[in-house]
Amino acid sequence: MAEPVSPALSSSDADAVGRLRDARNRLKAEIAKVVVGQDVVLDSLLMALLCRGHVLMLGVPGLGKTLMARVLARTLDLEFKRIQFTPDLMPSDITGTDIIEEDPETGRRKLEFFAGPLFTNFLLADEINRTPPKTQAALLQAMQELEVSVGRKSYRLEPPFFVVATQNPVEQEGTYPLPEAQLDRFMFNVPVTYPTPDEEVAIVKNTTANLNPEIQPVLKLAEILKLQELVRGVPVADAVVRYAVNLVGASRPGPAESGQSRPGSNVAREKIHKFITYGGSPRASQYLILGAKARAILNGRFHVDFADVQHVAVAVLRHRLVLNFHARAEGLSADDLVKRLLDVVPQR
Repeated sequence: MAEPVSPALSSSDADAVGRLRDARNRLKAEIAKVVVGQDVVLDSLLMALLCRGHVLMLGVPGLGKTLMARVLARTLDLEFKRIQFTPDLMPSDITGTDIIEEDPETGRRKLEFFAGPLFTNFLLADEINRTPPKTQAALLQAMQELEVSVGRKSYRLEPPFFVVATQNPVEQEGTYPLPEAQLDRFMFNVPVTYPTPDEEVAIVKNTTANLNPEIQPVLKLAEILKLQELVRGVPVADAVVRYAVNLVGASRPGPAESGQSRPGSNVAREKIHKFITYGGSPRASQYLILGAKARAILNGRFHVDFADVQHVAVAVLRHRLVLNFHARAEGLSADDLVKRLLDVVPQR
């Protein structure tokens, strides 16, 4: 275990952490009125929101991805908008556009900006890979900088701004794979899996009956903003930060850069690097620590441990490793290689 760091949180912040842990349980209870199972996905969504990150959900149709996003937005009392991505969607359909309007008093014409659905707190980008790269790129500035540029002006997005994108891994016809720059904007890549038989029985019973559960808000916007600040203040031991950096560094093939030592044994690393073309960037290290902080306070702790970093490692790294033909030939996934990295990189 890592050496606990002396808490840098005030008593009011400690109370906020306690309230967050209670709110997490109430959130799950409210969401469970509509969504059956998927606890891992819901925890990932909540962690990313607290870290000001974004989530890419990968799953076949019919697993409730859209429903989860909509219900979570209701429990958080956030403004929710959905964009159905299609091949003919244009960037202006997302960001908004300038329209010429005539002033009825003066008769003069002027440009008036009409905001698009991007101006919201909780945005669901449904089937994001069905639209061309030009339209996908319309999200880049908003996700990273909380700004939208239209014409000569930039417009600020009001926080919190949370993007949840869905992607269907089955149908490839008429889709546009997300470029690495777009993928890197997502904090987590979370697969949505099939329910267990018991869960599926509950889903069928709930959705084929006359049930209309009422979802109650659990957290307000002001509370979410305060909790986002709180996550940044969670202390982390230097050893844990070094471990996160070493983990990401070990994913990068090639010789070590000048002055940089590679963690883990050379033989073990080379066996992993055989399957990787590109590894994680420093943004991956940042998200490992932020995700670990969010997990710590969701579990009522004021410091981050190695286990917190390991818990979020697969979700952070699976979409940041570019695999080569050797991996495809041996049937290895990014998840398999991240798990090997976790076995190789020492905690020190």
